[in-house]
Formats: sequence, structure tokens, C-alpha cells
Amino acid sequence: MQLVVYRDRHEPARQVDVCEATARAVVALLDDARSAEGGPWHDAVQHWVGGHIRKLVRRADGKRWDDVQLLEGVSVEQAGPADFGVAAARAFVPGPEETQPKAIDKLQIAGTNFPDEGVSLSVDALAVVEVSPLVEMTSGKMAAQCAHAAQRLYESAGTDGDPESTRASWRADGFRLQVDFPSVEQWHRTPRPVSIIDAGFTELGGLTETTRAYWRH
Repeated sequence: MQLVVYRDRHEPARQVDVCEATARAVVALLDDARSAEGGPWHDAVQHWVGGHIRKLVRRADGKRWDDVQLLEGVSVEQAGPADFGVAAARAFVPGPEETQPKAIDKLQIAGTNFPDEGVSLSVDALAVVEVSPLVEMTSGKMAAQCAHAAQRLYESAGTDGDPESTRASWRADGFRLQVDFPSVEQWHRTPRPVSIIDAGFTELGGLTETTRAYWRH
């Protein structure tokens, strides 16, 4: 799955807000009626979900951001605090990595970073994603890992109850989530039901736990 985040060079969004917007965009695409059985995105989404759920995050601004809005996908915008820009991300219908549209293919992947400032404003969100304090990642890589965790949480919704009720509540809240950064002690002390192990294809060498997720009850 290709993901594009908006980066305003003059007023960039915070890293935490970009990670949350990216994760929300992925979940919104999975939940979209066009991804459901009988929808035009269904086969592509199911083929991807059933295989290796790799995500690549690219960055765009100005006209390049406008251009990718014309491609099939779902965008999410999320406001940050004063003095920072709006975080925006678009998730695209999964497809073969080697045959990307030109509007996506020309966008850069490496070195996507945003200001690492402050904490999440979504403290009352239903879902929480935690980022490992043991791993260093670019903002782009971190956004992809947060999206992995949010996706797995969405897929596992209601394992101890009613999945449709859980998803309906999250949907009604715009799939908001809180990205949190626990201390090393908290990370070791508190396991979570969703744990993401990165395969090590980009940035990280070898299998590495990057993010976790859980429902706030």
C-alpha cells in the first residue's frame, strides 16, 4: 500500500499528528464501502490483506499533493496545536509496487521527517498505538508502523465482544487514535494485544518490534 503525507515546508505538522492521520487514513480505506464485498476495491484490498501488508510512505506538497488526490484512495486531515501545520495523509488502494502511477512514483520516500514536538491531542480516543522507545525511525517509517498497528487493531476488533459494535463506535469518532511514546520501563512492563514486528526491508535491520496497540476501555 502506498501512503502519501502532506509536508508544508513553511508550516510542517508535528510527527505525532502525521502518524495519527496516516493510521486513520489506512483504517478508513479498509472500512470504506468500496473495500467491502462487491465494491470496486474489494479484490485488491483482500489480496493485500491476505499477504504481506507492506506500506510505503512518501511525501508531497503543493501541486504534487493535489495531483495524488485524483487517484483512488482515502485522505484524512488532522489539526495540530497552534504554530504547527495540519497533518494530512492519503492511503491508496493497494497494488503492485513496481507499477505505481506517475503522480506517486515520482514522490520521495527516504528522509521523510516532521518535528518531534509535544504529545498527542487525542487523549480521549478509543484506540491507542504505542511506539517502541527502543527503535529509531524516520517520521515516514514511524507513520507506516503506526498504520500497521491501527490496521491490526481494526481487524481484531471485538475479539472479546461484538466486532461491529466496536468498529461502529470507532467509525463514529472518525477512527481517531492516540499515538503514545512510552518509556523503556513502561514498554517492558506492559504488553499489548497487538504487536507489530517489522520485517526489516527498510531502515531497520532484521525483525524488530516497532509498535503496539490496544483499545481504551
